[in-house]
Amino acid sequence: MEYFNKKTKLADITERYPDTIAVFVNNGFSQMESLEQRERFGRAIDLETALVMKKIDYELFSSKLREAIESSLSSDVTLSENAEKKEKGLNIVGLLPCPVRVPLLENFTEFAGSITRDLGIELNYELKAASMGLQWVEENIKDTENADDLPDLFISAGFDMFFDEKMIGKFKKAGVFSDTTGIDRFNRIFDDIKLKDPQGHYGMIGVVPAVFLVNRDELGERDMPKTWADIMKPEFEKRVSLPVGDFDLFNGILLNIHKVYGDEGVKKLGRSLLESMHPSQMVKSERRSVSRPIVTIMPYFFTKMVREGSSMEAVWPEDGAIISPIFLLSKKRRIDELQPVIDFFASRKVGEILAHNGLFPSVNPEVENRVPEKSPFMWLGWDYIYSSDISQLIRHCTDIFNSETGGAAQ
Repeated sequence: MEYFNKKTKLADITERYPDTIAVFVNNGFSQMESLEQRERFGRAIDLETALVMKKIDYELFSSKLREAIESSLSSDVTLSENAEKKEKGLNIVGLLPCPVRVPLLENFTEFAGSITRDLGIELNYELKAASMGLQWVEENIKDTENADDLPDLFISAGFDMFFDEKMIGKFKKAGVFSDTTGIDRFNRIFDDIKLKDPQGHYGMIGVVPAVFLVNRDELGERDMPKTWADIMKPEFEKRVSLPVGDFDLFNGILLNIHKVYGDEGVKKLGRSLLESMHPSQMVKSERRSVSRPIVTIMPYFFTKMVREGSSMEAVWPEDGAIISPIFLLSKKRRIDELQPVIDFFASRKVGEILAHNGLFPSVNPEVENRVPEKSPFMWLGWDYIYSSDISQLIRHCTDIFNSETGGAAQ
């Protein structure tokens, strides 16, 4: 089915398919956030023209739009169902990493049917692709003051919403959530870092690691970059591609760079930026005739898409792949009913889907994570997280980064 074409006005797309608003906003079209601006801007410009202005690949962006549309049209049980069912059932929302969303959703749908059949527990769930962004969740909870009105379980990568005092952070402080995953010792590959929340609020099921993909042809006589400090050197200015549109991972990168290198490090990272590309574009960047990055920063999963004989070489940073945790937040009040759901997400089966299908290392100690031996990770650390206003720090780092790039991370 053709939902749109190159000449479809932006406003027509968002009017017919409201779930696409988040896709536009998360990919740099801030004008599409409000109804007034959608009417003014969105009615005046078609999709092809808009993407040319932003230098965004049409095929890539249209696939994101179709994914959002088909997700909203699918037969997933959602939180929009009748009030009686919502009152009796468990409400579960979140984002699943794109490479593993389909197998995770298939397994969860089967699990949901069994738990309803065997235990009589209804599961109302909306688990969208990470490319959708968290805006749709934020819109539903931003004015919520009563914890009873929150979904019962959240799952998503990143730091954005979970630490925002105007969103989930205030409820965490009130002791609303509890980690009952039952995993006391995380997978051995994380022995050198302390990932488990010492305060017992945030559960975690895996991580998304960011690594380098280096174009050897473009590298020339420069030394191969091996650390995060290397890509901030003058010789890499405007020669690095960053996943700016992947807010979960990009914000994790900003936070870690700021922790280690301060404001100046974030400025240098901004100066290094050539452009923002989706990882699937990055692995093909060697074929471009102009604007070829030397280094691209991407989730480890996408380095496996590099074709044989390519000039692209994956480099795991010696000071650690920066990680964006996949968090699980469960409401303490309904923990007895939720526990089977928590056990599902913390299970070896889900861990293997993450680790084997998506190369997202699982914290489950029984999972064989498919990452190179002795691959270090760079992690913010709970002491740093709990002593900082993470939401404010993200805004601060974004402002500094944008001051060097003219607003790339807006």
